[in-house]
Amino acid sequence: MRVDMLGPLRVEVDGRSTGVGGPRLRALLARLALEPNRVIGHRTLIEDLWPEGEVGAPESPMVALHSLVYRLRRALPEPEAVCSEPAGYRLALPDDSVDLRLFERLARQGREELRAGRHAKAVEYLSRALASRRGEPLSDIPRLPFVEAAALHLEEIGLGAVEDRAEASSLLPGVESPSVAELERLAAAHPLRERLRTLLVAALAAEGRRAEALVAYEVHRARLAEELGTDPGPELRALHLRVLREEHARPATPAPPARSGRRTPLSTFVGREAERRLVEERLAEHRLVTLLGPGGVGKTRLASVAASDVDVRAHVVELGPVTDPELVPHTVAAALGLRSPVDPVADIVDALSITDTLLVLDCCERVVDAAAALAVELLERCPGSRVLATSREPLDVPGEALCPIPPLPLEAARRLFTDRARAARPDLRASEEEVDRICGRLDGLPLAIELAAARLRSMTVEALAEGLEDRLGFLAGGNRLAPPHHRDLRGVVAWSWGLLIDTERAAAERLSVFPQSFTPSDGERVGVRASTLYSLVDRSLVERDGDRYRMLDTIREYGNERLVENGGSREARDAHAECFLDLAERADPYLRGPGQTTWPDRLAVDHDNLLTALGHLRDHGPQEKALRLGATLGLFWAIRGDHATAVFHLRSLLGVSDGRGNGENGLRNAVRAVYLLNATFAGALTDARTVVGPPPDDSTPVGAFVAALLAMAESRTTEGRAALEPHLSHPDPWTRGTLWPARAFLDGTSGDIARGSHDVEHAVRAFRETGDHWGSSLLLMSLAYARSASGDAEEATALLDEALALSRALGTHHGQRVWAAMAHVDAGETGRARDLLEEVVTDATSVRRTALARVCLADLARYEGDLEKASGLLDMADRAGGEKDPSESALYHSAAGHLAAATGDLDEARRHLRVAFVLADAMPDLPMLAQVSVGTADVLRRGSEPERGARVAGAAHAVRGGPAPRHPDVVRLTRELSAHRAHYDRAALLSVEEALALLREEHGRAE
Repeated sequence: MRVDMLGPLRVEVDGRSTGVGGPRLRALLARLALEPNRVIGHRTLIEDLWPEGEVGAPESPMVALHSLVYRLRRALPEPEAVCSEPAGYRLALPDDSVDLRLFERLARQGREELRAGRHAKAVEYLSRALASRRGEPLSDIPRLPFVEAAALHLEEIGLGAVEDRAEASSLLPGVESPSVAELERLAAAHPLRERLRTLLVAALAAEGRRAEALVAYEVHRARLAEELGTDPGPELRALHLRVLREEHARPATPAPPARSGRRTPLSTFVGREAERRLVEERLAEHRLVTLLGPGGVGKTRLASVAASDVDVRAHVVELGPVTDPELVPHTVAAALGLRSPVDPVADIVDALSITDTLLVLDCCERVVDAAAALAVELLERCPGSRVLATSREPLDVPGEALCPIPPLPLEAARRLFTDRARAARPDLRASEEEVDRICGRLDGLPLAIELAAARLRSMTVEALAEGLEDRLGFLAGGNRLAPPHHRDLRGVVAWSWGLLIDTERAAAERLSVFPQSFTPSDGERVGVRASTLYSLVDRSLVERDGDRYRMLDTIREYGNERLVENGGSREARDAHAECFLDLAERADPYLRGPGQTTWPDRLAVDHDNLLTALGHLRDHGPQEKALRLGATLGLFWAIRGDHATAVFHLRSLLGVSDGRGNGENGLRNAVRAVYLLNATFAGALTDARTVVGPPPDDSTPVGAFVAALLAMAESRTTEGRAALEPHLSHPDPWTRGTLWPARAFLDGTSGDIARGSHDVEHAVRAFRETGDHWGSSLLLMSLAYARSASGDAEEATALLDEALALSRALGTHHGQRVWAAMAHVDAGETGRARDLLEEVVTDATSVRRTALARVCLADLARYEGDLEKASGLLDMADRAGGEKDPSESALYHSAAGHLAAATGDLDEARRHLRVAFVLADAMPDLPMLAQVSVGTADVLRRGSEPERGARVAGAAHAVRGGPAPRHPDVVRLTRELSAHRAHYDRAALLSVEEALALLREEHGRAE
């Protein structure tokens, strides 16, 4: 797909144009296309599309933005190109698929070729750039401020390209130059643009029209004097003098500026388009600019490219090898070609005063004070000079403008790796996922990526990815001509480490225990003062991330090594674990009431820190603290819906905890309880006894809860109910709220659906007393399913609305919106279901949630007869990859089975439906079993066994607890099996246990 904006906006796929209707829709596409493959924040998009003070701005701009994105996706031939990201939206197109970005690149390349004296190549690039314009840029986009700014920017680039092409073509025999008439038109439209005037005067003189050339000069000179009180620049004045002397035929292109110390790299420059523009803007506005960033991030290469972008003489000075500050002026003098100066500073000033100059001081960090002092002196004494420095810390002098250089974003990192890898192995074949995994492990650092790509000369991509588990040791022995601190990854970090004072070095080592971002107060807990933390930020060893701080993984790994070598690892990790145990225990009481709307989000921010603390306490103790942290995290994971995460980590914790002592045994029961709760939702109860051990004493509510869920896992329903019974009237409402659902689980497994609904109602009342959102929303959803099954669609809808409102306030609504959509389908409200699912696809940051929504959207497409669309949605969900929990897998296979039946592939339908049935039966999930069985009934009907199909449909009625009279599949199947109603009715009267036995037999036959 291409997006063209150099004229009226159009979208092209395979040469076919598609219009995008609606001015605001075109404005959104244009805003995303101005920065393709970059995330544009929600707030930025809202401010750009509805500027402050605009009449008719939406009352809920975030909702309006999401709606606009949804409409844009529907309008585009490739909807998936508009990607949802956590912070905003991204148009997933390469730069060259947007004509104005291609135009910018070609114009820039043409100018570079012109400066290098390669006039034919310059004409080629510039002609391609100018030919791509179809009219006024962004002409059919509403004239919003961002559109106006972009149009002005493009106009400036276009004028520069015209000027560059005119200059280049004038120096090539046989190449047509712009006509005098065209240059006169442009000069009249831009009367103060001196370069156009210079080209016009030169063209007139070249055609022998000397008098007109002199008049053109005089008109310009007079205008400047009248309007600005100034004279023409030196180049135009020199041209005027040559015309007066009749020395001029055609303008001579100035020789390319000398660039002492700058060599032409042997490899291509990849990425950094935004940073390159930023450096250019900074240099235009400031005389001292410092590229700031960690070692290996690409500051030197970017500075070299920036030096080639300027219109003045540039000198590059490598300060990396210099260790003596007194040698800095001598090193600069040598780079300028000054031999054995007595007073190097004075000689440098003389040399730089001859003409405007850019001085690049590279790798200032080892001699930062001397480099800063020299830069200031030169700038004060040489008004026509500018300094571009690269350093791992600021020069910290007045007038300095900083350009922080971050690691490469994923798309640019992927391009760099692929480019360098194919240089090493032209036959390289690697998937995008493999390359992304490698680049992610390398923090997007260009040096690390190049070192890794070079290793592919001797190994496979898989071996490289595996070797990066020890990236510091693995990426050794790089470019033998590079400075020592750039030859391998360890050397890069060691160089930075060596520049620290002892206090900073010890702090950096201790901060390496944080696996993710942290706050200054967290740093204090592991022994790092805030002032030292800020110093490490200045030295590019720690990054600021909003109001938090983080280390790149590469730097953190080196710090960990040093911490272990110096014997400080256990103490620092104990302090880290204590810090996050305290955080969890501050949160714990708020996870059982209204605090659920804020505290889970607070814990989510530190999720990796909490996991690391749990792992350390589990492995190194004390065991009692590990259990305390595990109990809180188990409830946190349940609230967040991260059941598989909870099962994995709590299983590990229970495997090493033996519950010695009464206090620890009580804590162990608390961990058992949250493990079993999460395992129930994850469908992972098959080995419950192995994980939690024998049933505990049920004299406490927690012990009774554990005993009940363990009994459910082992089909000991009566024992489970007996354990719960004494505690169901407990005085604490939140305790009651957790015990009643446990009994409802037992009711469901035994088939007592009516009693189960009664128990859920008790639980909802108890949770409402506490202000709980999580339990209430889940249980209201369960009641809604029951009401839909019985045919009470109005009550089901009211319950769903309440459940969704609670879950939205809780912040975990994406997953629940999917299940709510399914309940709306049960109630026959497919329109509301679609709205919810499309919201999830638009907003959800979880690949799993998006895939789940697409599975349900596939069902909706199938109900409408669009089997091709349904198939495409299921394919997208399947390709999303990642591990699915049993309920998600069951939903996918159920949808795939229903679709296969609709397409007539009954064998494929049986296979999918059997897998779905086995998964749902293992949980057990009675609504899912009923849904799968409806699909099996449809397969039997289509396979000329309608009586069996009717029996299966009736058994699904019994398992569901009602006819579900508004579900589209049930409505259709009931109609198609109407001639066999007697078989249906007899099966519908079966008990749940009898119905399950019938269904298990039918699905066993499917084997």
